[in-house]
Amino acid sequence: MNTPDRKPVEVVLVDDHRMFRSGVKAELGDAVSIVGEAPDVDTAIAVIRQTKPPVVLLDVHLPGGNGNGGVDVLHGCRGLETTAGQPVRFLALSVSDAAEDVIAVIRAGARGYVTKTISATDLTRAIQRVADGDAVFSPRLAGFVLDAFGAAAGEIAEVDEELDRLSAREREVMRLIARGYQYKEVAKELFISVKTVETHVSSVLRKLQLSSRHELTAWAMGRRLL
Repeated sequence: MNTPDRKPVEVVLVDDHRMFRSGVKAELGDAVSIVGEAPDVDTAIAVIRQTKPPVVLLDVHLPGGNGNGGVDVLHGCRGLETTAGQPVRFLALSVSDAAEDVIAVIRAGARGYVTKTISATDLTRAIQRVADGDAVFSPRLAGFVLDAFGAAAGEIAEVDEELDRLSAREREVMRLIARGYQYKEVAKELFISVKTVETHVSSVLRKLQLSSRHELTAWAMGRRLL
């Protein structure tokens, strides 16, 4: 689960159920390094500020704070960086797949949102991708985010010359890739082949003069397209 040339990602695990935290640690094993745990908002903020991990696994519904759960944690840690100078990134891990929960934590600054039905292998991969700067969502949840920010994206598209270089299909592919979809997931979502997805991604990167999906995600976020 952890590649030989990569150190385990340091993670703070925030969830109000001790048994669930124990289960996550057992499932992930040595694929990640749990450097802190917290059961509520106030403890989470304190632990995260002390350890400054690359990734925080954050439950959406937590006791304490102002009653807004994970959103309060995100607000309390806004602008926090690791000792290496990278932003502390948050991946929501929740039993809830309600659109309002997903959108609330993304607006507050989370880099991704997955449900607790996720496998240990996929969760490890999600943690690593978030640590690398990717945005990660379960496919159905990504649709909530795209819908929520679609209006703003449409307004910007009217005046964004760079975005105007892309075809309608390239914009669809770009947004899904920037949200953290894998090529196979994009192909399934848009009913096209993986090869076609690869072609569109290459075209998007060329037209926008970008070199990686990380740069593409940053570009899309800067224009509020996610």
